[in-house]
Formats: sequence, structure tokens, C-alpha cells
Amino acid sequence: MKVVIPDDYQDMVDRLQCFSTIRHHDVRRYREPARDLDQLVERLQDADVVVSIRERVEFSRALLERLPKLKLIALVGRNSHMLDFAVATDLGIPVSTGVSNSPIAPAELTLALIVASRRNIALEAERMKRGDWPCTLSHRLRGSTLGIFGLGAIGQLVAAGGQGLGMNVLVFGQKNSLEKAAAAGYDTARSKTDLFERSDVLSLSVRLRPETRGIVGPDDLARMKPSSLFVNVARAELVQPGALLEALEKGRPGYAAVDVYEEEPIVNGKHPFLKMPNVLCTPHLGWAEWENFELYFQECFEQIVKFEKGEPLRLGNPTVKPRHLAV
Repeated sequence: MKVVIPDDYQDMVDRLQCFSTIRHHDVRRYREPARDLDQLVERLQDADVVVSIRERVEFSRALLERLPKLKLIALVGRNSHMLDFAVATDLGIPVSTGVSNSPIAPAELTLALIVASRRNIALEAERMKRGDWPCTLSHRLRGSTLGIFGLGAIGQLVAAGGQGLGMNVLVFGQKNSLEKAAAAGYDTARSKTDLFERSDVLSLSVRLRPETRGIVGPDDLARMKPSSLFVNVARAELVQPGALLEALEKGRPGYAAVDVYEEEPIVNGKHPFLKMPNVLCTPHLGWAEWENFELYFQECFEQIVKFEKGEPLRLGNPTVKPRHLAV
């Protein structure tokens, strides 16, 4: 089969151990994103299977209708808000999914960003490379308040890490989050307003759903302290478009650490955050580590093998009537 893997940003999928399960196929990988829809169609038009690496490609009707040979979309991960499942079902394209959703890697990155930002690590390391001597004062973590917006699997690990650093954990979210917070002995915020006003560091750990899109707006950010840090390793769409940039320019919050962006990837340094010394940016690294990739891609490639053999798949659109059979 012809298997196409677009947007292999790390240029390393073929170095994963699990890649051996599909190596016998005609596999083509692309590291650089397509410049437009026409180039993306050109890359995918002959594919029997397309491997979708999380949210790196938008599988819209405009794209899928131009891929008549496509027999399977194999997701890396459990879901993707960049894929229109209804359209895929309508066009007879099965979408296989993973089952794992490990919180470890994104939680670790969140804690790393908190420490690096509060202690000015990246800023001072870059200054030393230029030959400058340190000239900033940083913020102590111990005794400060770590706000957790959404105490899910990732939020729980971040909270535990923050507590281990001596931070006072403050939680806000749905009823389930507040119950977990109480059971763990964490303080709970009376409201979203209370969370944003009291936090010295605020980590956004909410899952992206239609009802949570844009859940953080300008008024929320304006309530943060001039010395506080806003951290987003979840989804950029949780923050209203442009709200964080505007808030930082106004000085509340004073700092941000972000791993996700409204439009990705960020290439050639074309993002205003990259010009701001009070913002620490990473290129969507939350899930990108070897163990995670082996886990997620193995589940994806196993579905391709099952498709090849005509075996039942784990489908995200189980009602689909496939327009093609396996090759």
C-alpha cells in the first residue's frame, strides 16, 4: 500500500522501533508542511493510507473530496479536532484511532516551563552565549501560588510537581476537578475570577471541547498580577484569539510560557511572542518524546496492519460504509 505521513516535523518517524510494522509498504514522509491546499492534495492524492499526526493537518471537506483513492486515515492519538469525522463518514473514509492518552510528557513540559520561566533560565542562558553576564532577578517558586485550571490527568501531575517544589496549589474547574482537589488537600478557588486574581503561576489544563473553546478571555487575563506567569501547554484555542498577546502588551500577566499557537507550525520566527523577552516559547513539544511517540505510533501502525489484513479496526467513525477495501 501507499502510505503517506505528512508533517513529520521531527523527521524521525522512520527511526521508531514500531516503524518496522509498516516498513514493507511504500511509505513517503514529508517534514515541511504543505504551502497550500493544492500542494497538500498533490502529496496525498495517490495514498491508500494517510497517517495523521495529531493536529498537524486539517482534514476538511475541501481536502478529502479531492482524495478519491484514500482508503484509510490512521490517527496518531485518540482524536483530532482538525479532522471532520462527519465528512469522512459521508465520503466513506474510515478513520482509525489510538487508545492511549499519556499525561506524563505534557505535565513534565509544563513543570519545566514553569521553572525555566520563573527563574529566567532560557533568557540568561542566551545572554551568556552572547557574552553577557546575568542581569535579571527571577521569582522564587516556593511559597507562591500555582493555579491549576482543570485538575484532569495532566493537571494532577502538574499540581503534584508544584507541591513538591513548595508551591501552594489552587484549583478551579468543573465539579470533578474541585472534588479531586479537596481529596488531595489542595485549596479551591471560589470562581474563575478568584483563580486568575490569586495565582502567581496559572497552568491551563482544560480539555478542548466546543464549550471550552475561548474559555479564557481578556477580562480573565487582565485580573492576573503584573508579576504572574500564564502557562499553556494544552490548546491555543482555549484562549480567545489575540487575547494573550494583548494582555501581555498591557502587562497583566507579566509573563507567559506557551507550547501551542493559534496557527502552527511557527516558521521563520514569525510570531510576536518570539520578540517578547517575557514570553518563553516551545514548538508544541508537550507530547513529543521517544516513549510517547513509540506508544502512539505503534497503536496507529497496528491499525494499518489490521486494515491490510482486512481485520476489524478501532474506528472513530464506526458507522462509516467504506468506499474501498484494503489493498
